[in-house]
Amino acid sequence: MVALAERTEITQKRLTMETTLEIAADTTAMRSLDWDRDRFDIEFGLQNGTTYNSYSIRGEKVALVDTSHAKFRQMYLDSLTGIIDPAQIDYLIISHTEPDHSGLVKDVLELAPQATVVGAKVAIQFLENLIHTPFQSKIVKNGDKLDLGNGHEIEFVSAPNLHWPDTIFTYDAKTQILFTCDAFGMHYCSDSTYDEDLSAIEADYRFYYECLMAPNARSVLSAMKRMKALPEITTIATGHGPLLRYNLVELTGRYEQWSKEQTKAEKTVAVFYVSDYGYSDRLSQAIAHGITKTGIAVEMLDLRSADIQEVRELTEMAAGLVIGAPPVSGAVGASSEAAINTILAAASKKQTVGLFETGGGDDLSVYPLRNQFKEQGIKEAFPNILIKETPTEATYKLCEEAGTDMGQWLGLKKAIKQMKSLDSDLDKALDASAVVCTLLRLPRVKSAAPC
Repeated sequence: MVALAERTEITQKRLTMETTLEIAADTTAMRSLDWDRDRFDIEFGLQNGTTYNSYSIRGEKVALVDTSHAKFRQMYLDSLTGIIDPAQIDYLIISHTEPDHSGLVKDVLELAPQATVVGAKVAIQFLENLIHTPFQSKIVKNGDKLDLGNGHEIEFVSAPNLHWPDTIFTYDAKTQILFTCDAFGMHYCSDSTYDEDLSAIEADYRFYYECLMAPNARSVLSAMKRMKALPEITTIATGHGPLLRYNLVELTGRYEQWSKEQTKAEKTVAVFYVSDYGYSDRLSQAIAHGITKTGIAVEMLDLRSADIQEVRELTEMAAGLVIGAPPVSGAVGASSEAAINTILAAASKKQTVGLFETGGGDDLSVYPLRNQFKEQGIKEAFPNILIKETPTEATYKLCEEAGTDMGQWLGLKKAIKQMKSLDSDLDKALDASAVVCTLLRLPRVKSAAPC
């Protein structure tokens, strides 16, 4: 009986909820603890599980910040209704629409149809395609505010690409809490709500940054610049892992330092993808991670929301190009076609390119695209990656290795250039030595050292 009880306890511990924690005045954290998750989006191995964090803010009006993963549906809804009457929810703030945070939006709206969904323009568009049921919405941009009453004045911070294009941060002036979803988070599951033990979490914090944020380092710095315009931040309420309170300055400082190091890299690869289409975002993230492992910087750009000038500028400055095949039909297909044509027009034979299918079912064929780059004299960094079925762990590993191949190729080109420069300097030194020796009428010495 003891053994049976132990097994039951272990099984029940795998998915648990931490729901009654008041992290500040009128503010409750609902943390869904996924103890045994060993991979995130398949491509990234996890050592310590993860959490999905949701928050409620209660002023004269009530706001819910994010939901949870669909695997926690009943547990989360039971917890939510235990602390809030759904009829009292006025706003549902969506930090971004990745399913691990927005997976229960439809369920919450069924309980609270009066709630207004608040998010970036792209987020609202994504949700309309996801839910297929009319809902009230409010589009917000950087600097917009929402007064919940009782001092809870909410201000929104635009943070695109961290790590989805529709990301916003939410700041509560009364509690000085900044809700950041993926940014500053980590895949780390424990009974600790906060970051008291820095040594226990810093490896997972760094790994999470390298996988998800390093390919968007410039976007990280842009978001942090906007954060500095806010009043004091005492707590960062993340979407994954413990909340940052005890080591907030140290950990945000690391983000800034790492991002500055990324943006100072001599070479950059532009990774073009289409969010929320097939497996484009996940595959591109794996490729980007492989590139950054070689010390080459990455700039990711979502063709769904990017403008043509952005596409042109990034293409022109990049040493390498990675393109996930976009859809060929619909509004996204039309805008993506214009973006692809812009990339082709701006690309040069000094660059290298890699292409992958995204598994969306309506992908642009990469073969004619590959031929067009080849005709321009642009070398292929890795063979086309063709997705014919649901990606597996092996698929994502292949993508990461392809990114590493591209990074190493660009690093090799840099090394060869440096070697040629050294050879040139050596030749110049020998020539100079010959001139000096001739003027002094001394025998020429076969050395770069003075006669």
